[in-house]
Amino acid sequence: MPTRIPAALLCGLIYSLGTAGAAMAETIVIDDQVQVRDTSVTKPKRGISMTQVEAKFGAPTTKHDAVGKPPITRWDYPNFSVFFEYDHVIDAVATSG
Repeated sequence: MPTRIPAALLCGLIYSLGTAGAAMAETIVIDDQVQVRDTSVTKPKRGISMTQVEAKFGAPTTKHDAVGKPPITRWDYPNFSVFFEYDHVIDAVATSG
């Protein structure tokens, strides 16, 4: 009797083999121009709190005041910036350092 591999398992295996060595890229702005570059910068994940960010990455080099409604705050680190809505991460982007 032939062995059958469930289609979902087979698709997952093919996907993981195809993306295992994939490079990561970020869209960044340098000197007011949008560019794409490879990055391996570790950044905070969406949804974690300001307290968790500071515990994992230390104090930011700059904390910008909140603006707008809802309030959006930006913290700058040497290699990335983190954007918060209230006190939770909504995005983190690599910077040129």
